[in-house]
This record gives sequence, C-alpha cells and structure tokens, in this order.
Amino acid sequence: MGKEIRMDKEIKKQENKKVGLIPAIIQDYKTGEVLMLAYMSKESLKKSLETGTTWFWSRSRKKLWNKGETSGNIQKIKDIKYDCYGNALLVSVEQIGNACHTGNRSCFYRNLKDIEKDLDFERYLKEDREENILDVLYEVVENRIKNKVPDSYTYRLHKEGLDKIIKKFGEESMEVILAAKHQKKQDVINEIADLIYHLIVLMVEKKITLDQVYEELRKRRK
Repeated sequence: MGKEIRMDKEIKKQENKKVGLIPAIIQDYKTGEVLMLAYMSKESLKKSLETGTTWFWSRSRKKLWNKGETSGNIQKIKDIKYDCYGNALLVSVEQIGNACHTGNRSCFYRNLKDIEKDLDFERYLKEDREENILDVLYEVVENRIKNKVPDSYTYRLHKEGLDKIIKKFGEESMEVILAAKHQKKQDVINEIADLIYHLIVLMVEKKITLDQVYEELRKRRK
C-alpha cells in the first residue's frame, strides 16, 4: 500500500454513476402533515413497493437507503400517488418515530423569515459537483474482501486478521501525529488519507457501516 490511496477503475465507475430521480413528498396518512422530501430512483421505488417501507436514493452518498434502517424511524407505506406529469410522488405513510434527522417530527419545522439566510439554492448544484469518497472507498474495500482479490492489499490485510488490521491502524495514527508535529501540510493530508483508509478496513472487518456512524453523529448533533 503506497502512501496515497489511488483512484482505480472501480472507484471511477462508482463516481460516474448516473441515476434518474423523481422527488417524493412523504406525508402522514392520518393527518396529511408533510413529513419530508426525498428522491426516489426506479430501483428505490421498486424496493419500497416490495418491502412496504420507504427507500430513497441519496444524492450525496450515491446509494440506496432505507428510511429508519439504523434509527428505527421507519415509514410504513399506506398509499402512493403520482402527479399529472408523472414526475413526482406523494407517499402516505405511517411514521414510526420522527421523520427528520434533527429529532423533529417533520423536516418542515421552521417558518421562512429570510430568503438569503434560510434557503440554499445552490445545494443540489454543489452535491452534483461533490462526491462522497468515503462511501465509494467503503464499497471498494468490501468488494476487495468479498471477491478475495488476490493481489489486493486490502484482502491481504483481511486474511492476516483483526490484530494485524488494528496494528496497522495504530501505526497510521502515530504517523498522522508525527506528520502534524514535524511535516508539511500535504504530508499530513497524505497520512490522514492512509489513516482513513485503514479505519474503513477496520470498520468493514467489524461489520460497522458508514450509515451507522453517520446516524450516531446525527444523534450527537442534537
């Protein structure tokens, strides 16, 4: 494993993934209260119909996600309607717990006061430009181990076991500390990249997903 994590063809393939999306308005089936707005792909809509709970496409993570999979705040689908143009959905659900990651019942809990301060008209333009490399890297690590890629450093680490993975993570942690103390900024960035890679290998080995970590961080933000 070099000091820099190289972007191979598999990562590039994930980054270039394009998915057709339509907005889905989620409302409480009893009260009609609008709970949230999310985006569904054809695949996520099919999974929603199959499972009876809402599945969406994450624009930032570029992957399917099942609402409430980690938090338990699932949405049981009661009815799905589509608009006159066939490019938007209205999904009536039984909401278990809160719909919003902030802990509020609905994502629409604030009154508009200042257009400039309250709204972000550039958000989705920024999301289209950005990539969540952590999710891409996690998938690559999973695939290397699952497919037993023989010339893969990741798979070799996995075969050597948890103790070896922990040891490497400890070594990389120390290298970050030393670089931060004595080396240039780019050197520190390189060492942090190595540390994050080895952390993700450890997470995959322990079957800890990034979504579980994201959810824990959301809870702490409250």
